[in-house]
Amino acid sequence: MNLFRHFEREVAATLADLVAEGRLPEAVRGRRIAVEPPREAAHGDVATNAALVIAKDAGQNPRALAEMIAERLRARPDVAGVEIAGPGFVNLRLTDDFWRARLREILLAGRAYGDSFVGGGEPVMVEFVSANPTGPMHVGHGRGAVVGDVLARLLAKAGYKVTREYWINDAGAQVEALARSLYWRYQEVLGEPLGAMPEGLYPGEYLIAPAQALAARDGNIWQGAPESEWLEPCRAFAVAAMLDLIRADLAGLGIAFDTFRSERELVAGGGVEEALRVLAERGLVYTGVLEPPKGKPPPEDWEPRPQTLFRSTQFGDDVDRPLRKSDGSWTYFATDIAYHLDKYRRGFGVMIDVWGADHGGYVKRVQAATKALTGGQGALDVKLCQMVNLMDGGEPVKMSKRAGTFIGLAEVVERVGKDVFRFIMLTRKNDAPLEFDFARVQEQTKDNPVFYVQYAHARVRSVLRLAAAALGPAALAPAGEARDSSMPALLAPAGEARDSSMPALLAPDALARADFSLLTDSGEIALIRRMASWPRLIESAAAAHEPHRVAYFLYDLAAEFHNLWNRGRDDARLRFIRSDSPDATLARLALVQAVGLVVASGLDVFGVTPVEEMR
Repeated sequence: MNLFRHFEREVAATLADLVAEGRLPEAVRGRRIAVEPPREAAHGDVATNAALVIAKDAGQNPRALAEMIAERLRARPDVAGVEIAGPGFVNLRLTDDFWRARLREILLAGRAYGDSFVGGGEPVMVEFVSANPTGPMHVGHGRGAVVGDVLARLLAKAGYKVTREYWINDAGAQVEALARSLYWRYQEVLGEPLGAMPEGLYPGEYLIAPAQALAARDGNIWQGAPESEWLEPCRAFAVAAMLDLIRADLAGLGIAFDTFRSERELVAGGGVEEALRVLAERGLVYTGVLEPPKGKPPPEDWEPRPQTLFRSTQFGDDVDRPLRKSDGSWTYFATDIAYHLDKYRRGFGVMIDVWGADHGGYVKRVQAATKALTGGQGALDVKLCQMVNLMDGGEPVKMSKRAGTFIGLAEVVERVGKDVFRFIMLTRKNDAPLEFDFARVQEQTKDNPVFYVQYAHARVRSVLRLAAAALGPAALAPAGEARDSSMPALLAPAGEARDSSMPALLAPDALARADFSLLTDSGEIALIRRMASWPRLIESAAAAHEPHRVAYFLYDLAAEFHNLWNRGRDDARLRFIRSDSPDATLARLALVQAVGLVVASGLDVFGVTPVEEMR
């Protein structure tokens, strides 16, 4: 459970009781109050602004109201203490028994702990990567791919119905350049003496294999033919080949899309005309001449001539935006307008686009168009991903020969593994630059977050294996209770392969029956507190569209667990396995098992496989 939502209901029930008793007016019922962690941990576990929110309706002093609320909350069995702070905040300190009950909750939920219904099944479209299909993916694409995929996973865990979509930019000058590049390689494959590749074509070696496949399919029928004959067949063949490359690169990262949408098909189907008709009916399209920007260079789409313009300034943009180029073709913005109307009409009121940082100046206009097209009913959030700087031992990594101008994503993933790459991409917020150092991301130190978190899970599994091997079922039985050593092994969480060497008593559901009153150390309670904040973290990170928060949470949880383990090395009374106290051992193994489940739950959101042991 999200404990803060739980206490939000408790506070709301308290206000309802006071209304029923006539101590508060009816107007305060149903007011939106907040129940959150206090700004400083020393102030307690839970804080509410209820007294401040209802003060005006109640016509009373906030601190007096806070005392009235505190009086009722002190009687709750889960509340150890209540304090009034500042102008009227109510801070609650919860009992250790409340936290111990959360441990049982974690064990019974398993890796599903933190799953939420807050999304209510609302459809959400996450469109990400959407790289021009002109070559293999580079590391920058990889960051956007991970951000988009993990955001989709996070939203799904929070109860949203998520669709992952790839927008194929298969129209325009870049794709025509790709077609010409393929044709050049095609002629090369057929033995045509060509010399140096012309400027403006894609030089990477990745087009050699598609050119060979084209020659195998069509022979030499395009050799020497005019461009008007081979351009379209080469374009279609090249785009299909590049999408195969992109799918393979994404598969190496464990990423698959639910849908692919073609720009070319949308335009051919009249999507742009339909979108502009909608805008024109609302008086948002006109012919005019844009003034040149003052004090800065003009944008690429600025021209000193009459143009078809969208009134994007009515929706928060800096200037109105052109819809047609000087040659009469649609601007890229016009096709994006059509695409976002298409998304909305497919039932996605919430749209999230993950773009590269170089599209930062493009955000306002697309959000303006989305607001205009949907009458304010559609919401578009754009997540910009900053560049990834590739290093190796502190030195910049040289460019790739195969890709031509950049290090391919597949090359990086092959070297470090998909799990390391995925995790590291989330260790910074998406709009902050990220340094990816091949040497450092593979170090086994606390400074390497992916190692530190995975080590926590591996340590959990090691402790449980040690408990099974060293003590055995009989030794682990609580005093006065016999254990059946023939019971099936149930160490692994439900639905996973079982380790036949593990006794049934170490299964999460069995450990949920341990005597948690024996967990009395402040470090043990603090560790449970940390784990109990996981459901709220899921809901808040999903609401903010910020998956990097999961990485921070996992690192902090791992740190607390490692700290408790280290304390046990110095103080035998705090060790997880105590042969002199089976009951205390079971309680601590329950705590350890819970840590493993929450870490695994977080790694599931990341699409990362938890490791059983470190090598």
